[in-house]
Amino acid sequence: MLRVLVLVSGGGTNLQAIIDKVADGTVKNTEIVGVISNNKGVYALTRAENAGIKNMVVSPKDYKDRAQFNQEFLKAVDSFSPDLIVLAGFLVVIPPEMIDKYEMRIINIHPSLIPSFCGTGFYGLKVHEAALARGVKLTGATVHYVDKGTDTGPIILQKAVQVLPGDTPEVLQRRVMEEAEWQILPEAINMIANEGQTQQ
Repeated sequence: MLRVLVLVSGGGTNLQAIIDKVADGTVKNTEIVGVISNNKGVYALTRAENAGIKNMVVSPKDYKDRAQFNQEFLKAVDSFSPDLIVLAGFLVVIPPEMIDKYEMRIINIHPSLIPSFCGTGFYGLKVHEAALARGVKLTGATVHYVDKGTDTGPIILQKAVQVLPGDTPEVLQRRVMEEAEWQILPEAINMIANEGQTQQ
C-alpha cells in the first residue's frame, strides 16, 4: 500500500480528484495518509476533513525565519511516514534537504506542457495568461518528479488540452484542470503505486 501525503495551498481540486479516484478504486494500492497546507482555513483542509484524512497547517508565517519553518515542515512531513509526496497546488518552495531525503518520491502537477510556460514565476493563472499571450493552440498539464530546480525534474505524464478562440485565463485554467490535471495526477499516483505489478 503506497502511503501518500498531499501538500496543498488553496481550494484542493487536485486533492479532491485524488480522493475520489482512490475511493472508487481507479487508483489502487494507495492510501492518503495526510494533507498538509501552508495556509489556514483553505477549502482543501475541509476536503481532507470530509474524507476523514488527517490534516495540519504548517505556515511560514508562524516561524521567525525560513530555516525554522523548513525544519518544522520537514518534521511534519516525516510524521506521516509517506512513500510518496504529492504537490497539488502547493506554492511553497520545497526545502533542499527534503528533496534529498525524499529523492524521486515527490511529484508535482504543473498546468502546462513542460518545458513551455514553466519555471520561476509560472504558477496558477500566470501560466494560462502566458499561454494565451503567446497564442499557442495546445496547452495542457504535466506531472513530474521534483528536483532542486523549478519544474525541471523528470516528466511522468503529460496531457494536451486545446486552446479555444475566446478563452480567458480563467476559462482555460478550468479546462486544463478538468481535462488534464484531474486525470493525470491520479493516474501518475496509480502508476507509481502499482509499478511492476500486473494490473488486476
